[in-house]
Amino acid sequence: MIRVLVLDDDFRVARIHAKFVSITPGFVVIGTAHSGREALTLVEDLSPDLILLDVHLPDINGLDLLRQWRAAGVAIDAIVVTAAREAESVRAALAGGATHYLIKPFEYDDLAAALRLYQQQHQRITSLASASQDDIDKIFGHTQAQTKSQPGMLPKGLSLETSKLIKEALTNADEISATQCADLTGISRVSVRRYLEYFVHADLASIRLQYGSSGRPTRYYSMRTTPRSN
Repeated sequence: MIRVLVLDDDFRVARIHAKFVSITPGFVVIGTAHSGREALTLVEDLSPDLILLDVHLPDINGLDLLRQWRAAGVAIDAIVVTAAREAESVRAALAGGATHYLIKPFEYDDLAAALRLYQQQHQRITSLASASQDDIDKIFGHTQAQTKSQPGMLPKGLSLETSKLIKEALTNADEISATQCADLTGISRVSVRRYLEYFVHADLASIRLQYGSSGRPTRYYSMRTTPRSN
């Protein structure tokens, strides 16, 4: 069982979050805290595996707590649960090694999904005597299979709305070049090319090179009806 400490200055919210954790298979709540000082004491006394970490506390900022634990070498993982939307808070959570960042209020399914991802990573790490590069890639989520199985998860810099627009143009054409797609969608050719190349990488599209008199080939893209076999 993964042992969890719940930290939130709001007693009612802490009870809700503790209930969410307790009904998630594989997790057990070993304590709740409502201030930073209380959390420091409970982490030292109980040694939890994971803390649901609120940021805005009455005495100590939750992200400062995370920094203290990291500096002291305390082996605790954290899922940040907060109303803080500032980019600085997100950056601080990442720098502190938080495994996830949930903006309050959220539903049980949102927390359960974060807990399951943490559980998978935790189990992979604790079961390893030594790690191959493939093991490490799976732990950190850098797998080609993950990209292919979740095509809706776009790389940084690509938007879902633009992806849908370009995919529609690609689907309606037997073959299309980046220039033709740009003319149809009104999106710059450079941007269109990035999306088309991503579709090829994710096995959603195929590519054909056509050589002309200039010697520089034109790249034509078409949607795949079935994924490419390995």
